[in-house]
Amino acid sequence: MIRALAATLILCAGPAGAQGAAEAAMAASDRLEAAALLLEGAETRRDRVAALTETVRAYEDGLAAMRDGVRRAAIRQRSLEAELAGRRDEVGRLLGVLQRIERTPAPMLMLHPAGPEGSARAGMMLADVTPALQAEVEELRALLQEVMILRDIQSGATGTLEDGLTGAQEARAALSAAIAERTELPRRFTEDAVAMAVLIASTETLDAFASGLAETVETELGGPVPDAADAKGALPLPLQGEVLRRFGEPDAAGVSRPGWLVAAPARSLVTAPAAATLRYRGPLLDYGNVVILEPASGVLMVLAGLAEVFGETGEIVAEGAPVGLMGGAAPDAQGILSETASGAGAFRRETLYIEVREGDAPVDPATWFEAD
Repeated sequence: MIRALAATLILCAGPAGAQGAAEAAMAASDRLEAAALLLEGAETRRDRVAALTETVRAYEDGLAAMRDGVRRAAIRQRSLEAELAGRRDEVGRLLGVLQRIERTPAPMLMLHPAGPEGSARAGMMLADVTPALQAEVEELRALLQEVMILRDIQSGATGTLEDGLTGAQEARAALSAAIAERTELPRRFTEDAVAMAVLIASTETLDAFASGLAETVETELGGPVPDAADAKGALPLPLQGEVLRRFGEPDAAGVSRPGWLVAAPARSLVTAPAAATLRYRGPLLDYGNVVILEPASGVLMVLAGLAEVFGETGEIVAEGAPVGLMGGAAPDAQGILSETASGAGAFRRETLYIEVREGDAPVDPATWFEAD
């Protein structure tokens, strides 16, 4: 339904703002349909984890695009309604003139008290005024039609959003189950559970924990050692989000941390930015669930604030492999529509803390990640 409405608006050749909203809605609908097909095909793919990871990402892209399309439509609608409200007096006068013309018999319109010459002049004036009146009527009709179509787009988005949100939830659940069943990942070492428990119990800072990780290895198994040094400075963020605070920037309380704080929608998928060894995953201090990756020798990437974490310590995960999910409750379709319609646009977001350590010291994540 939303595709038909969006196509209608585009065919109307309306202003760029309206066409932009329609095109965004159509693109979002296409992405969500593609994600649904990926979810169906993931069940038969040999590498279900990779297939489901791709599916979750597709749903995240589609839902983000749908929100953007609905937001554009809501903004355009409010702009048009404000314009129409500002022209209320003008519209009233125009309607009055049109009603008067409509009630007056056509022959009477051409008569004038000054006789034939006055009637001729009146006819010429009327011939000049009529096209202008007609043009104004057509402009107002186009504005009203555009408002109606924009409202229909937002209304029609409900079903598309509901399907997309449901599909994303199913894909995340299937991904968690597939990861739990996965056994084929190579391992660099096995974890010394006792040493890890002692380290966690005795740790008071992230610095101390990171420094003590090397002591928690029970058995070295050999195998390939990931090395992302060549990709330094060009790694993607672990999730699709917005960097709120960068290295050393203080927060509202004046507290600064040697890392980045990235905001993302609830239940966002977190993936490995590069092939890496999983050094730790689980709760840590006041950081919530933490994943620590080693993408190169002596380099640790700390991802903190997750709700769910995947994998086993010592495993080597591929670039783009899922390592966890953010928390929070994703808004339902009505919640998304009501927030965009009200102009709020501030969906509740979760935050991921990213810290990169080289040796025993943190470095600016900008030296590793590419995030504009």
